[in-house]
Amino acid sequence: MPITDAFASYLFDGQTVLITGGTSGIGLACARAFRDLGANVTATGATETERTRAADDEINAGISFAVLDVRDACAIDSLLARFDRLDILVNAAGVIRRDIEHNPEIFADVIAVNLTGTMRVCSAAKEKLREALGSVVNIASMLTFFGGPRVPAYSASKGGIGQLTKSLAAAWAADGIRVNAIAPGWIATPLTQALQDDPERSSPILSRTPMGRWGTPEEVAGGVVFLASPAARFVTGAILAIDGGYLTM
Repeated sequence: MPITDAFASYLFDGQTVLITGGTSGIGLACARAFRDLGANVTATGATETERTRAADDEINAGISFAVLDVRDACAIDSLLARFDRLDILVNAAGVIRRDIEHNPEIFADVIAVNLTGTMRVCSAAKEKLREALGSVVNIASMLTFFGGPRVPAYSASKGGIGQLTKSLAAAWAADGIRVNAIAPGWIATPLTQALQDDPERSSPILSRTPMGRWGTPEEVAGGVVFLASPAARFVTGAILAIDGGYLTM
């Protein structure tokens, strides 16, 4: 179902949206959804290759793409300086390094991107969000709730995203800024491609998911749009699972 069949096509007319990690997967689906609902959207990728690939795809017409390393505070400030206003921030930038995250240096780098990077962007964007009475949607994970033996850094970072979301929601409510998170279940994205391609690993995932399938990035984007919309104006500090029922089992 196109996003405009579920929401008014003018829902975000005149609003400005920044999506980190928005050149593929869930982030890109969010960028397309906000664009289709009238917003002015900037989506970032970590490299020029990612930016170019997304910008050259005709389906992404109307979205502005930029390079941003969320570990670089100066680069974040420089990007935000381009905006006269900022209504919605979606933090979707993230990395995963299966099996090698037990190395403390790799562990630290994953945390630097997924967790500290999210905080850097939130902090740098706060004043513009305050002026717009805006909102933040962070991307959490099923590993916000569970441990991951192959991905201790990713799991720790996503657990931290859950607590960061609640903490900023409480701290920024007086400024009129709402802060929420989405916890995607098992979604068919490049990040999960290795799992999708391995029947021994994908079968237990699907058997535990009551809806019996992988989710799509567009289904996650629908939840992000809801949390950023006026329909959620009394929602802050929430972590919304979009998981096909995975957490119920």
